Amino acid sequence: MLNFTLSRHTSAIETEGLKALEPLHPGDDEAPAKPVRAKIALALGGGAARGWAHIGVLRALDEAGIEVSMIAGTSIGALVGGCYLAGKLDELETFARSLTMRRIAGLLDLTIGGGGLLGGMRLTKRMQEHLADLNIEDLSIPFVAVATELRTGHEVWIDGGSLINAIRASYALPGIFEPVKSENRLLVDGAMVNPVPVSVCRAHEQQLVMAVNLNYDLYGRSAVVKHRPSDQPPAPTAPQGRGLGAGSVMVQAFNIIQDRLSRARLAGDPPDLALQPRVNDIGLSEFHRAGEAIDRGYEEAKARIVEIRRMQEVIAR
Repeated sequence: MLNFTLSRHTSAIETEGLKALEPLHPGDDEAPAKPVRAKIALALGGGAARGWAHIGVLRALDEAGIEVSMIAGTSIGALVGGCYLAGKLDELETFARSLTMRRIAGLLDLTIGGGGLLGGMRLTKRMQEHLADLNIEDLSIPFVAVATELRTGHEVWIDGGSLINAIRASYALPGIFEPVKSENRLLVDGAMVNPVPVSVCRAHEQQLVMAVNLNYDLYGRSAVVKHRPSDQPPAPTAPQGRGLGAGSVMVQAFNIIQDRLSRARLAGDPPDLALQPRVNDIGLSEFHRAGEAIDRGYEEAKARIVEIRRMQEVIAR
């Protein structure tokens, strides 16, 4: 009985104490509300093999719980963005990390007399294994792939229809892949007109636009240089032009085009945030270096998460 009585008294005292500690106003002891954050529209730029970095960026954003409201992609940015929204990022990353120079050669189908050196049908078949019969309208959020109309030079925004065809058109680099025929148009790589498609996100009235630019550090500030050619022949010990094959010249030319276009387009329509993975040492055709590119994209995004969240809160006010 003694123990029972003490137990009852103790219980009563504790109950009175708890009542005394109750807040005077309901809600006073509630946990602070989570900050409201705006969703992010992503502009994923072109850059061929450097574009595997987009996979790392998306991984970091997912880990941080950052929601995406839209994706506009150019070239390989369209490939990665489309696969991400289709729920196939894991498969794409596995494929990318498995690439070797030998495997890449096996995926390329040389064509004679076509609109490009490579037909690209083997790559298309690989995409069909995962994206067959999937239309852009089926995706969970808006997606736009940027392409270029070959006959007119128009910038083409593909926001509906076959996802595979949209991706193919966006990465059809002239001279390498055959143009994609769509209705009465011949479509090629969107990087020819809009390497980092921030303008597409702006046109869709997105609150917060973040660009992933893979070309920003290719050439520094690209200064203008005054030059007067000499009448003297080049010295034998310093031969000029040797070691540059047709492929190397074409790649360097395309790098310059993308660098200059990116600067011009982003200066006229800057994003709210820009991620710039350090991938300038990865060549356009070095797809076998996917692991490096993915890791660098992840590191760049991870390092900017606090800044991204802060901007989300500012925009949402």
